[in-house]
This record gives sequence, structure tokens and C-alpha cells, in this order.
Amino acid sequence: MEQVKNEIRSAFTGNFWGDGVSMAMLTVLMETHNHESELAQTLSVLVSGAVQGLVSDVILLDHGSQDGTAQVADAAGCSLHSAWVLADVIRRARGEWLMLLEPGARPANGWIGEVGEYVALHQKPAVFSPARQYRQSLLKRLGRRRSPLEKGVLIPKSLALKLADGMTGLEPMSRKVSASRLRAELIPAWVARR
Repeated sequence: MEQVKNEIRSAFTGNFWGDGVSMAMLTVLMETHNHESELAQTLSVLVSGAVQGLVSDVILLDHGSQDGTAQVADAAGCSLHSAWVLADVIRRARGEWLMLLEPGARPANGWIGEVGEYVALHQKPAVFSPARQYRQSLLKRLGRRRSPLEKGVLIPKSLALKLADGMTGLEPMSRKVSASRLRAELIPAWVARR
């Protein structure tokens, strides 16, 4: 267990892209409330992005979790905030881009290259494409309000700072974003909760 903990922690604190070029580009932000299992699933996929130097840090905004969320965050080397001002958290993020996710959401294979290329070449926010193999029935899609975080949001830190003023969470901020769509797919968080 300690070895796994150290591997995850070192992955999220190293910033190397292929040939050793330092590149702290992306901070992942998630809001949590008793999402221990879902958080672990998301972080396990993000490790590869950290190893490749795309993910520089992960920040969790916690709403009073009573499960093992804090332990998972600690094991992975994530910053966990139980009281925050969103603009202050964004200001302290290491990356120049932010990836806003729901706990349990997982970028599908191939995401690192596409996201890395997108943030290197663009300044406009983007969302992931929904994973084709994880679509809910039409009846379920019609009967619920979808969070913009369900698609994951990539947003430049500078734009997020402008939008975050007076915001209390990631979802209200992400509703104000007009975004392009990536080819990379995101497995939605509801899959982890089944």
C-alpha cells in the first residue's frame, strides 16, 4: 500500500514530458462530497497524465466528506480544501490551464496527446466528447438536468479567474463557458456510481 501511495504521489509531483522538458500545464479541479470510490477511479486515470507532464496538480474542493475522500486525496498528493474562495484556489493552481471534472469521470484512452496538443495550440475552452459506449437511454437523458461538468471542461486559467469572481463552485462557473469539442472522450461520472 505504501509503495502504491508513493508512486501516485510522485506521479502528481513530477512535471516531465517525454524527453525531460519541464511542462506544468494543467491543474485538475474537482468538487467532492463523499466520493472516495469515484475519486480513486478518476485519479488512477490522471496518473498517466501526471507521468507524461501534462497534469501538474490536482485540487479538490470538499463539501464535508465523511468517507475516505481525505485519505485518497492525501495518498495521491492532492490539495484538499474544505473552505475556499474559488478565485483564490484558481490563482494558486500551478497549471496555466484547468481541467474541471466530476469525481468518477475518466478521460478515455488517447486523452493525453489530444489535450496536450489542444492546450498548446488554443486559447478557447473545450469539453470532451461523451464516451460512445456509455450513453444513457433517451428516456434517462430527457428526464434529468445535465451538469456542464459531465463533459469535463478545459479552460485557460486566465479566463477561469475572470469567471470565478463571486462564484461558489465549479458548476456555476462552467455554465458560463462557451467551448469547442475535443475528439477525446470522457467516461461520465455516473458510470462509476452504478
